[in-house]
Amino acid sequence: MTNHVPSIDPEQSESALDRLERRWTEQLSELRVTQAGTQIMMGFLLTLSFQPSFSTISVIERNLYLTLVITATLATVLAIAPVSFHRILFGHPGAKARVVAITQVLLRLTLVLVGLVLAGTVALIFNVVLGNTAGIIGGACAAIAIATIWMAMPLAVLKKLPKGS
Repeated sequence: MTNHVPSIDPEQSESALDRLERRWTEQLSELRVTQAGTQIMMGFLLTLSFQPSFSTISVIERNLYLTLVITATLATVLAIAPVSFHRILFGHPGAKARVVAITQVLLRLTLVLVGLVLAGTVALIFNVVLGNTAGIIGGACAAIAIATIWMAMPLAVLKKLPKGS
């Protein structure tokens, strides 16, 4: 038994303006999830430095932590940037198409940084709890899982779609 999903492409039956509006709406939904995630990650990381045991972490752990804070900050900035672009460019002729194009790039960059922060946070936690080797293994496993689920799986689906989709 084969699961056949009909190939219905909304872009074939919509105007350029409708397509632009739909893409912006879809991006907004993605931004809501991404913004919440980056802000939660950032909050988690910021609370760590105020824990009593933080002063006992190694130099490697401290450097990894600071790298994660910087990366999470950049991810948060990128995830919120489309809102700023939209606010500043709102109402100007041709602005929506540019905002949608810029947001596409910003979302992709944000996801890369979020993946790095997630894998790095796993590495940091495993390193603190179980040691350097476990930190490397934990971080690598997280990075592989993220790359597989966020990149390899969608790309595999993309290869199976009809040409021109």
